[in-house]
Amino acid sequence: MKIHEYQGKAVLAGFGVPVPKGKVAYTAAEAVAAGRELGFPVVVKAQIHAGGRGKGGGVKLAKSAEECEALAKAMLGMKLVTHQTGPEGRIVRRLLIEQGMDLQGSKEMYLAIVVDRATGSPVFMASAQGGMDIEEVAAKDPKAIQKEVINPAAGFQPFQARKLAFGLGLPAAVLPKAVSFMQALYKAFEGSDASLLEINPFLLTRAGELYALDAKIQLDDNALYRHAELKELRDLDEEDPLEVEASKFSLNYIKLEGGNVGCMVNGAGLAMATMDIIKLAGGAPANFLDVGGGANAEQIRNAFRILMADKEVKAVLINIFGGILRCDVLAEGVIAAVRDLNVQIPVVVRMKGNNEERGKEMLRASGLNFGAADNMTQAAKQVVAAAGGAR
Repeated sequence: MKIHEYQGKAVLAGFGVPVPKGKVAYTAAEAVAAGRELGFPVVVKAQIHAGGRGKGGGVKLAKSAEECEALAKAMLGMKLVTHQTGPEGRIVRRLLIEQGMDLQGSKEMYLAIVVDRATGSPVFMASAQGGMDIEEVAAKDPKAIQKEVINPAAGFQPFQARKLAFGLGLPAAVLPKAVSFMQALYKAFEGSDASLLEINPFLLTRAGELYALDAKIQLDDNALYRHAELKELRDLDEEDPLEVEASKFSLNYIKLEGGNVGCMVNGAGLAMATMDIIKLAGGAPANFLDVGGGANAEQIRNAFRILMADKEVKAVLINIFGGILRCDVLAEGVIAAVRDLNVQIPVVVRMKGNNEERGKEMLRASGLNFGAADNMTQAAKQVVAAAGGAR
């Protein structure tokens, strides 16, 4: 789950990470009031779940109440397009009004902690070249990014923080502060069950103070049950409407760009294999949809409704292994969904396992035009052809 910058900074502050003072604003009047409270100049920051806001015009300096009001009116409601949003952009619905920082003579760096699946451990990254072009730095000069793999049992050690701090070229007088900053950052990462924590820029001011000038945090959805206060930070306006709808029914749905074959599968591993075999058959999956092992007929109907809401879907492949989810329960839900939604596009069903023959018989007896396949290769070729052929 992604959260906004102002929310991320509140989380960091709770673990002792220094952040600039700021207030969230939903209207121009609130923005001006926040600016007066903080004292001008202030920075007006659009709050969306995407990076590159500065280049897209979503971060501006206001030196007076009049400038703050004008910027807030211009930003609120605007469609902010960045390299991470794609051409469709995101609508700005809230702003962070933050105290202005004297950047003259300051040093902008980069810090991040991410879960590295290759090592099965968190990795702490640091670079002396922070700022808006960090992606280009990483691509052109990978050695500019320092990395420290963290043993989850031992945690982030002081010597690792010192190693990164030395690598950033920080003055000796600042090193103890930098070590404390990084250790507090890891405590925030671990304490909030984050999967990503990024500070860009990590700022050293001319006065020798350290700040998280920006904060990007992604939380592990699977751990949110332990953090009721963090779960409340979810902003549904920033998420795909179909993904939000799917979550209401405990369905795992992710829309994919450029695909036209809708997929309904039970089990994440089988879902990944299904998408792969569709690609091998020359097609393009339109989504990842895992209905789970214990889905019932009602969930199947809702899953089908969500699939049909994607206008790019030209055919549907249902690939089910009947275990906890019996094949006859699947068939009941699919038949009801196709009838209720008056589905006109081809639907190919491949089912194996518990009550398989009963499920197949229900599909045949329904009078509806289902395509049937006995194996995944056959099913993939059939649904790709039904969707219009190889892409």
